[in-house]
Amino acid sequence: MLALKPLTPLIALGLFFVAWNLSGGLPESNSSASKVQLLDWSEQMAVRDGWLDTRHEMLLPMMRRHSIDMWIVVNEEFHDDPLTEYIAPARPYTGRRDVFVFVDAGMDGLRKIAATGYWEETVARYFESPIDPRPSAEVLRELYETYSPQRIGLGFGGSRGMTRSLTHDSYRFLAEAMGSEAASRFVSAEPLINEYLATRIPGEFEVYTDLVALTESITKRALSNEVIKPGSTTVGDVRRFMYDELWMTGVRTWFQPDLRVQRQGMAEVGSRGFLAVAPEDIVLQRGDLVHIDFGISYMGLDSDWQKMAYILHTDEEDVPQGLKDAMENTNALQDALMLRASRPGRTAGEVYRLTMREMQEQEINAQIYSHPLGNHGHGLGPSIDFRSAGRTDVTARPLIEGAYISIELNTKTAIPEWGDQEVYVMAEDPAHLTQNGWRFFRPRQEDWYLVR
Repeated sequence: MLALKPLTPLIALGLFFVAWNLSGGLPESNSSASKVQLLDWSEQMAVRDGWLDTRHEMLLPMMRRHSIDMWIVVNEEFHDDPLTEYIAPARPYTGRRDVFVFVDAGMDGLRKIAATGYWEETVARYFESPIDPRPSAEVLRELYETYSPQRIGLGFGGSRGMTRSLTHDSYRFLAEAMGSEAASRFVSAEPLINEYLATRIPGEFEVYTDLVALTESITKRALSNEVIKPGSTTVGDVRRFMYDELWMTGVRTWFQPDLRVQRQGMAEVGSRGFLAVAPEDIVLQRGDLVHIDFGISYMGLDSDWQKMAYILHTDEEDVPQGLKDAMENTNALQDALMLRASRPGRTAGEVYRLTMREMQEQEINAQIYSHPLGNHGHGLGPSIDFRSAGRTDVTARPLIEGAYISIELNTKTAIPEWGDQEVYVMAEDPAHLTQNGWRFFRPRQEDWYLVR
C-alpha cells in the first residue's frame, strides 16, 4: 500500500472548505447546528485584529483602575506567553525574546511599544515598532528613564497560569535591563490580567456562538450510532473519532475528550470528588450511560461541553422513566442557578448559596462547579464552585453582565429500574450573563441522546 503523508492542518482546513462548497455543508448525518462555516485563516486574523483594536482601547482605564503605570509582557521563542495572542496580533513570534510594553503616558494617553527581534508589518500597526529594531534592553531602559513608572506590572505572583507566566530568566533580563531601582517597582499584574482576559467584547459573540454549535455537532455525532456500535465500540474509539473531527474541521482542543461510563451493577469509581474518567479499553454495551466532556479552541476562544447518552437495549424504544427523572433533576439545578439565583452584581458565593438552598428544599442531590469561559477553557473571573466555597477571594467576586461561563454541574439520583442504584447526570453548557440571569448559547439537553 502506498504510504501517504499526513495533511498539514492548513491543507486539511482547505479541503474541508472545498468539501463544504461542493456539498453545501457538512454531511446530512449532522444536526442543523453543525452547518457552521468557519472562517479561513486570513479571515480569522483580520477579525482578531479588529478585536485587538477594541481591547487596546479598553486598556488604559484598566491600568489606571489597578494602579499599573507600565505593563510588560515578554514572549519567548518556542515558549509563548499565554497573554501574547491577546495583547498583540495573533501571529507566530520567533524573535528569541519579544517584549511588548504598555505605558501610561499621562495626558498623551497610552503608549504601546514592541521591542521585537524582527519587524513585522502587522505588529507595527498596533505598536511603535521600527523597521530596524533596537535592542530591547535599550528600549526598556529608555522608557523607564522617560516615564519613571511607580508600579511596573509583570506576569508573576498570580494564582493562575496566565497571571504568572513570566519566566525566571525573563524576570532577570528585565531587572538587569531596567536597573535595580526599576526592579524595586515590579509588581504582580494579576488584577489587570484578570480584568483584561475576563472582559468579553461584543464582536466575539457571533464567533463564540458558532464555536459552541460546532462543539455540539461533534458531540452529538460521537454519541450516536454513527460512531457507537454496542458491543464492539470502545471508549478509545469514540475519543479518536473526536480527535479526527477536530483535524478535519481545522480546529483544535484545549484538553483531550473524556468519557465516563455508568452501567447497572457497576461500582462507582471516584476521582477528586467526581465520577472517574473511563479507561479507553472499556467496550460500550447496551444499557450503558455514556458521558462526554469535550471542548474546542477557535480564534482564541474555548468552549466546554458535556452531554449524556443512553444505549438502548434491543427491546427498548426509550430510556427508563427513572433516567428521565434524573435528567429533570439536572435541568432543575440549571434553572435554579441560571434563572433565579444569578444576577449581575451578585457575588459568586451568594449565587452558590441560593442555588444549593433551593436544591435542599427540592431534595435534589446536587453539585456545582461552574467556571468562567472565553479566551481560556478555565477562564478568569468569578467561579460558582463548591471547591471555592470557603475562599472569600473567589466567592466575593461579583457577576458581570456579558461574561461567559461554563454552567457545569451534576445531580445524583436513585434509579428504581436499576434497583435504586444512584447515577450521575452531568451537564456542561457555555452561557452568557444577562440582566435576567444566564442564557445558553445553544439549547440545553433535556432528553437523553439515544444510541440504538
